[in-house]
Amino acid sequence: MEQDVESPAIIRQPKLPKQAREDLPKQLARVERAKRVQRYVQKDGKCNVHHGNVRETYRYLTDIFTTLVDLKWRFNLFIFVLVYTVTWLFFGFMWWLIAYLRGDLDHLSDNQWTPCVNNLNSFVSAFLFSIETETTIGYGYRVITDKCPEGIVLLLIQSVLGSIVNAFMVGCMFVKISQPKKRAETLVFSTNAVISMRDGRLCLMFRVGDLRNSHIVEASIRAKLIKSKQTKEGEFIPLNQTDMNVGYNTGDDRLFLVSPLIICHEINQNSPFWDISQAYLENEDLEIVVILEGMVEATGMTCQARSSYISSEIKWGYRFTPVLTLEDGFYEVDYNSFHDIYETNTPACSAKELADMTNRTRLPLTWSLASKLSQQGLPESEQEAPVTKTSEDKEGKSEQTERNGDIANIESESKV
Repeated sequence: MEQDVESPAIIRQPKLPKQAREDLPKQLARVERAKRVQRYVQKDGKCNVHHGNVRETYRYLTDIFTTLVDLKWRFNLFIFVLVYTVTWLFFGFMWWLIAYLRGDLDHLSDNQWTPCVNNLNSFVSAFLFSIETETTIGYGYRVITDKCPEGIVLLLIQSVLGSIVNAFMVGCMFVKISQPKKRAETLVFSTNAVISMRDGRLCLMFRVGDLRNSHIVEASIRAKLIKSKQTKEGEFIPLNQTDMNVGYNTGDDRLFLVSPLIICHEINQNSPFWDISQAYLENEDLEIVVILEGMVEATGMTCQARSSYISSEIKWGYRFTPVLTLEDGFYEVDYNSFHDIYETNTPACSAKELADMTNRTRLPLTWSLASKLSQQGLPESEQEAPVTKTSEDKEGKSEQTERNGDIANIESESKV
């Protein structure tokens, strides 16, 4: 009896073209390298730095107000509730202790006895009286009498300390709430930065925008290149910060951020990208941190928004898609195209190499003629002879005419 034996299915991968097979390892290596890149600043602006082995922790307590403001909301609320609860419990215990020491708790049913606090008969009632005193509620059921000098002193102490606690904790919560960190959430940066030609120069560009109608006053922007560096003396500097000029000399770094703007960094001799080409950029580990600062128009407080671009997020040979259109009586911004880019014709060489090629094409005519004469094997005396006419010597004039004819022949031959 024959049995059917299931043979395992053989799945053959489709054969890729030769060019795709050659580019696949490079793409996989690029993706793997992008995964290994450790950011200094996250895309949402959070700094990826943790402070460890801080021994001088007492410094945080010397500025306790700023420490509380910098805490996370859950810890801030916990400390807020804890401080008030501990204060009420402490003074409630003090009121109960006074009543216990004076014997008020032993004469609860004696109408002839004058207690320190009327209707205070337990620790719970003392705790409630402490809350009423510090919050100045004053229900009128439990009141202090004039026959208790120690109670009057305690009332003064609790009133003063309660005011200090209220001012400190309420001020801390007010500053915590009014911090303009959430205002920075509406300041957006483009997903990618691009490198392309602008006005005949190679430029690095990225786009910023404000989603709110209320503007950022005195907005300014900065950019820094984060890259490890080794000095000539052999010193290794991790995460070295280098300023990138985004218009500081011309005032272009001061933004009127009503509509999205493209921030441009010209790659010149002073730029850290002067020697970087497209091929070099793809294999380089670097990061560009951009910082946008300004004052909130409604509150006048300073806010800061940050973002960063690693080498894989810098697109060579691209430009940003326009997002501003003119409608009937107003300008409209299409934020759906805010991050869109399109490819443009851009040389793959570095800005330095591009400048060298441009300078070679602009060489003077005398240099080209001298090089032609040297190629023709003419004597140095004839190469150094002046081209101008001399009226003093007729023989020099004839020789000069012959030399001009030779030069004209050479130029005609070079043009052919």
